[in-house]
Amino acid sequence: MPVKPNISFENLEIAFASKSDGELKKMYFIFATINNNLAVSIGTKLANWAFALKFPIKGLMKKTMFGHFCGGESIEDCQSSVKKLAEFNVKTILDYSVEGKGDEESYEATKKEILRTIERSSGDDNMPFAVFKVTGLGDYKIMTKIQNGKKLSNKEQSAFERTKQRVNELCQAAFKVNTKILADAEDSWYQDVLEGMVYDAMEKYNKETCVVYNTFQMYRHDMLDRLKKAHEEAKKKGYILGVKLVRGAYMEKERERAKKKGYPSPIQPDKTSTDRDYDAAVIYCVENIDSIALVSGSHNEESNLNLTKLLTKFNIKENDDRVYFAQLYGMSDNISFNLAHSGFNVVKYVPYGPVEKVMPYLSRRAEENTSVSGQSSREFDLVKRELERRKKQKI
Repeated sequence: MPVKPNISFENLEIAFASKSDGELKKMYFIFATINNNLAVSIGTKLANWAFALKFPIKGLMKKTMFGHFCGGESIEDCQSSVKKLAEFNVKTILDYSVEGKGDEESYEATKKEILRTIERSSGDDNMPFAVFKVTGLGDYKIMTKIQNGKKLSNKEQSAFERTKQRVNELCQAAFKVNTKILADAEDSWYQDVLEGMVYDAMEKYNKETCVVYNTFQMYRHDMLDRLKKAHEEAKKKGYILGVKLVRGAYMEKERERAKKKGYPSPIQPDKTSTDRDYDAAVIYCVENIDSIALVSGSHNEESNLNLTKLLTKFNIKENDDRVYFAQLYGMSDNISFNLAHSGFNVVKYVPYGPVEKVMPYLSRRAEENTSVSGQSSREFDLVKRELERRKKQKI
């Protein structure tokens, strides 16, 4: 039977059903703070400074930013978040969000931790995905040299082979326990090399079902074409293309590097162009759903609503395993919980790691909320309205 979505992202009762009054008030405080650019700038600097000087602020962080945007310090700590999300039909991706030191020891440690997330997800329908960043497994400088066509030293070649082996080990482990695994996108100057490893893994493990997914950042003006070419290659070699779509996260960094080094910026000229290509990519994936598996990673309400309508148009069931909606933990609950309530496949990225080591992640979350047009204002407004709704309900 075709899908008949009746979704409103304005349904705050469903959006915040998992939150107590106390939790909502804490969210109100957090997004009120994030809504202030100066507070974000000063707050993140103070927190990093305090950790550097070993001030005892871990408890405060756990009650505020860390507690809101992260599931815990370990896989075990995240269990209560996983369980609570599952009660509302929202699934979890455990995202180890510690940035390594950039040496072989840290790459191995990261690989082992991600293997633990794959092991934890085995047989658990509430945890259908694992995720990794290639830069957590190997040296991006070596990948940059390869993409630039430069010759590697014997030492660098050996290091790169170890990186490839770690990527394959994670994808193979996911394949063995029937877990899907997402490779995050990264900087354009070594993305081609990263994708080479990911597509090699797809060719091995995506023959029957989709296990390995590549991430396509649609803020790059060439990405829609790259997606179509990747699909043609997948069809030619006989594997399913795993696609995670996002708008993108490194825009300013990309533009600055392009300007500094004197090459054309890979970034779209404006947000309208990014939105256009994102929507076109979603349509392309759904039109080719027999040979593409899709994860739509978006906090944009219109994009999510459009995808539900597309599934209806193509008679694809809302719980079809080939299509997932994804958002970050602590953000856009009005989207995630309303989609899940209507029976769609929804996953939340749940970051975890020691508080002090997850600070770079938390800093980015805070900065992104202030830079994304209206994001923190929207979150703040929704929480405020739900508090008011509950207050009236009690009168």
